[in-house]
Amino acid sequence: MSRPFDVPRITPSEITPQNVWLSRRSLIAGAAALGGTGLIGGSAQAAQIIEPLKASKGFPSPSDPPSDKKLATTYNNFYEFGTSKSAPAMNAHRLTVRPWTVEIVGEVSKPRTIGIEELLAFPLEERIYRFRCVEAWSMVVPWIGFEFNKLAALVEPTSRAKFVRFTTAERPSEMPGLGSPVLDWPYTEALRIDEAMHPLTLVTLGMYGETLPNQNGAPVRIVVPWKYGYKSAKSIVKIEFLEKQPISSWTKAAANEYGFYSNVNPNVDHPRWTQKRERLLPALFASRETEMFNGYGAQVASLYAGMDLKVNH
Repeated sequence: MSRPFDVPRITPSEITPQNVWLSRRSLIAGAAALGGTGLIGGSAQAAQIIEPLKASKGFPSPSDPPSDKKLATTYNNFYEFGTSKSAPAMNAHRLTVRPWTVEIVGEVSKPRTIGIEELLAFPLEERIYRFRCVEAWSMVVPWIGFEFNKLAALVEPTSRAKFVRFTTAERPSEMPGLGSPVLDWPYTEALRIDEAMHPLTLVTLGMYGETLPNQNGAPVRIVVPWKYGYKSAKSIVKIEFLEKQPISSWTKAAANEYGFYSNVNPNVDHPRWTQKRERLLPALFASRETEMFNGYGAQVASLYAGMDLKVNH
């Protein structure tokens, strides 16, 4: 397993300046206008260009520019493909992402199975989120997707639905990391239903103007920006609306380290390292103070009014 503070092998000269990145976005927009279905080669499967709507006015965005795409797609946690940061980019090309369906069941009035093409047909937004890993590193990523509450509206959760569980694909022939006993597979994560329905919670289908690379959770994942990264389940095949709180994979593996809520919180250290500071990659040192709720407190703090967030970590 990789060490908590492994340094990505990316030099400052490899980081794309913001003006160049923005020029690239304009190029993508032009390509989309001309055809909309062009393909860009990648380390995994070819990525389809997506030209999303811009996020609605007033939506919070980080002050930092987006992280370099090469960094965001080669330094990942996705244990189904291996426990090192480089393993997902090396191994995820094995994953077949077409066809792909997501089963939505549980405490809902209209259970259904939805295909990836239907998900891509939703009006998509670009959301530039800070993404914070429990290992005290972070990036700024331009995700593309739509609010989870819009997907939930299709199945009409009942009043008994209090939690939402997400299950990742389990394909041993395509995911070599499943041979590791580090977790009890398949990977599951869960949110309280008000967290899942919050406008910041994104059904994510792309990043950097393209469909998701396999190593980043293709073809569909969740992104919950005020929580540590492992709460944002990848390569989802099942969504369940539940009455009782489920036990997530990391909580089952080590409840003292990974609580159900897992909100970014500088006041609750991981047993093996501090959460008071973080390093915004590609920085080598944790030189930044960690913000409560990863900087999204104005939007989400009310969800936890009256709760002891040290006990409910």
